[in-house]
Amino acid sequence: MKPLIASLALCASALVSTGLAAQTADFPSRKNLTILVGFAAGGAADVAARIIAKRAGEILGQSVAVENKPGAGGNIATQMLATGAADGSLIMLGTVGPLSIAPHMGKKLGYDPMKDIAPLTMGVAFPNILVVHPGTGLKTFADFIAFAKKHPGKLDFASTGPGSASHMAGELLNQVAGIDTVHVPYKGGAPALVDVMGGRVASWYATVTTAKKHIEAGKLVPLAATGLNRHPALPEVPTIAESGYPGFNAINWYAFIAPARVPDTVLDRWNQVLVQILKEPESVEALGKQGFIPAPGSRAELRDFMTREFETWGRVIRERKLAGN
Repeated sequence: MKPLIASLALCASALVSTGLAAQTADFPSRKNLTILVGFAAGGAADVAARIIAKRAGEILGQSVAVENKPGAGGNIATQMLATGAADGSLIMLGTVGPLSIAPHMGKKLGYDPMKDIAPLTMGVAFPNILVVHPGTGLKTFADFIAFAKKHPGKLDFASTGPGSASHMAGELLNQVAGIDTVHVPYKGGAPALVDVMGGRVASWYATVTTAKKHIEAGKLVPLAATGLNRHPALPEVPTIAESGYPGFNAINWYAFIAPARVPDTVLDRWNQVLVQILKEPESVEALGKQGFIPAPGSRAELRDFMTREFETWGRVIRERKLAGN
């Protein structure tokens, strides 16, 4: 895989192969296929999964359902996947939290992402956007930092759960900026949005999928993007990296994974199907409208990337002493 941020610029290309619909012998023929999502319906991961599931069903000629199992920042669903059916009928749109962050947090998970999970392909990758409720009076990222430094512990930030990408973005900013903002975890993007929109929580490292229409309506104020590059859907919003903290990079990514016990032939088949979908112009457009940037690749490329993320966030958690919190 090219460096992940470079891969965000991937455009639609020719279809991976033809005749995939006829090649279903490796899939269980009498079972529905399921894509697990570890967050509440209506959140960003759920939206992405449903776009892809619909097209997968068309290609495979089988029902592909999305099943939401929210809780513990996606860890509950990831454990369900790791111990689930090993015939290819169950896969998951996994996220950075359960796969690269939660294993370092000092809690018993019931799975090991480096041993119990089989990578299929990267799905989408994108920065989050630091947004605040208009009632805070904060209009720029510089305002946010200045207020946080003057009033330690007075600003809070929502996340989609302990160890999620939105949680780690806030902790990383606390670390590099020397500020003290307070983490408020939720079970997904939808419930987090409710409280941020209601002014009960000051800020959130939100996905563009969830926040964009509220930004456009003036109900949320965007301050900065968490990746090295600006988000193409909000090009006017600067990055944290360009706003005084060079190298700041806390992107969100959703990757397709399966139980490690699934046969390689089935894993390869899923990779074929998913990569085809993620490269089709219609899928690229549908995902792009939701703020997602497809980044398909091979199983080995995803494994290498997950290993790098696992090591990176492990260091941050140790340095911030977050384990057990």
